[in-house]
Amino acid sequence: MPHANPPGKKIYFLSDFHLGAPNHAASLERERRIVAFLERIRQDAAVIFIVGDLFDFWYEYRTVVPKGFIRILGKMAEITDSGIPIHFYG
Repeated sequence: MPHANPPGKKIYFLSDFHLGAPNHAASLERERRIVAFLERIRQDAAVIFIVGDLFDFWYEYRTVVPKGFIRILGKMAEITDSGIPIHFYG
């Protein structure tokens, strides 16, 4: 049986943030904008899917947190702690 979306809630699909490119300054500004966007959609999100290229590099370690970009990782933790699931696909 398909999952029913709660009334007034949306499913968000996000991708291609490429944090880390082309340089730290540009990535920092983009990260701040993404965090602000995540805070806005938090009001009506049922679930959030990040479907690729959050970071602009490949990593394969399941227990390693990439250096930097603490704002977005913290915001994702805050959102999931509030009960909104985030599914992340590298």
